Amino acid sequence: MKGLLFSLVLFLLVACSSGAGKDGTYEGEAKGANGPIKVSVTVKKDKIEDIKIVESSETDGVSDLALKQIPEAIVKAQGLDVDAVSGASSTSNAVVDAVKNALEKSGLDIAAMSKVKASLPKAKEVSKTDYDVVVIGGGGAGLTAAITAAEKGADVVLLEKLPVLGGNTMISGGEMAAPGNWLQEKEGIKDSKDQFYEDIIKGGDSENDPALVRVLADNALSGAEWLRDDVKVEFEDYLLFFGGHSVKRSLVPKDASGAELIKKLEKKAKDSKVTILTEADAKKINASNGKEFDQVEAKVNDKDVTFTAKDGIVIASGGFGSNLEMRKKYNKDMDEKILATTSAGSMGDGILIGEAIGAGTTDMEYIQTYPTCDPETGRLLYVGDVRMEGRSILVNKEGKRFVEELERRDVISKAVTKQSDGFSYMFWDQSAMDASKVDKTHKKEYDSLVDRGLLVKADTVEEAAKHFEIDAKELQTTIDNYNKYAKDGKDLEFNKRGELVAFGEGPYYIMKSIPAVHHTMGGLTINTKAQLLDGDKNPIPNVYAAGEVTGDVHGTNRLGSDAIADIIVFGRIAGDGVVK
Repeated sequence: MKGLLFSLVLFLLVACSSGAGKDGTYEGEAKGANGPIKVSVTVKKDKIEDIKIVESSETDGVSDLALKQIPEAIVKAQGLDVDAVSGASSTSNAVVDAVKNALEKSGLDIAAMSKVKASLPKAKEVSKTDYDVVVIGGGGAGLTAAITAAEKGADVVLLEKLPVLGGNTMISGGEMAAPGNWLQEKEGIKDSKDQFYEDIIKGGDSENDPALVRVLADNALSGAEWLRDDVKVEFEDYLLFFGGHSVKRSLVPKDASGAELIKKLEKKAKDSKVTILTEADAKKINASNGKEFDQVEAKVNDKDVTFTAKDGIVIASGGFGSNLEMRKKYNKDMDEKILATTSAGSMGDGILIGEAIGAGTTDMEYIQTYPTCDPETGRLLYVGDVRMEGRSILVNKEGKRFVEELERRDVISKAVTKQSDGFSYMFWDQSAMDASKVDKTHKKEYDSLVDRGLLVKADTVEEAAKHFEIDAKELQTTIDNYNKYAKDGKDLEFNKRGELVAFGEGPYYIMKSIPAVHHTMGGLTINTKAQLLDGDKNPIPNVYAAGEVTGDVHGTNRLGSDAIADIIVFGRIAGDGVVK
């Protein structure tokens, strides 16, 4: 009997040491790009049977693929050595770490499983390479150009190097400046194309090309109407007042998210028979006959593929905000100490491709920071949109205002960096929260900020200030002064534009933030027809460009919500012009 018992114990010890797991469902957690990712892992008969994402604060649209493909790859291979999904590396790594955290409780051999390769699915194989139009870049500008060209009868292929479409448009709030829009009419706000033109010129310190600005100002409203009526983008029933604008004119898409634009543009592109290839990394433009550029070389599934463009090519690959070396090359102040809000795909690829065929560049030194970003990740904080409602103030550690809250982004950002700790603290009350609804429209972000201590909700001003060690007495004085300005209708400190609304009863909110790289104003030179220009400002035959990959539209500084107007207006012009 003793011998039998000893044998059983020995068997169990060997089984455990060899990584035998205990059947059951286990939960694990790890820190993602925006907050914790929680998973549920089911183990059965020494194998991972299922992985479910229980909770995630990751960005919709950007991280969806990682949240889907990483668990599937792990289960299929029974391995934990997984490459990150391009453009969502933080999310990918967090999912793997969360699974490991869960498996620690199961008894499975994590070390052994970490040596087993789990492959992500490959991109779709290319079955056709001859087209009328090739569009490089799958963000807002690229999709708009592709749709426009396809609707003119062209056979169009769109090449996007990341596994998902969207670029910076996807991770933006998607707001679009449009003078004379339908909501302005409803609210009785007087505006005009000329007034918008003047705001853009002034906002860019007159370094913009006036001809390009004129085109943008004159066509922004028709672009917004095209999105609403043809693309079926849904807009909210309110406007935002972005810094640097003279009036409230910025339309807000459903859920205040660029995802609404990209999802609807993608559907429209597919309905228009545009061929969309993701993980298709454009590398070079060639001229097959030695005269006119009609080929795009790309990497697809690690293979070199050459696409032919009978009519022409549109470069719409975005800016270079995520390319640290390129940023430092043109502006030494935009170094590794500054985080970025931009898509992982914003590496300046299209600018380099354009330069290789003789295109000129302009304004490359002008790199914009967004003033209210996540201090830990650099991510743009949409909860901060309460500022565009005109119902908040920015204060420093000493409890004092230091800048007009509706100033230009670059002005606010520079002012923040001069504060004693390099941060800003946005203060608002419950009435502002009720009006903006940012805790509802951006709930994931709001909850993540609260969990990480970067946003506090408190019943009193003193309690809110204490959380960040802000001078509570001075903050109360600042609030009292602001309320007096609101009553008198004049901000005596910073002459804040728009309506001044006094702060009322609590709860009160304070959010900590920091500036981060957000937009590169410089890029390839184009004319009003969106034709790519060489160093002498002559059109390069058959090649067009649109969106953040271009320069000279915004000058030294882009006003908020002008980027969406830019990509739609010039995306449509490029898509129209490229079709012969």
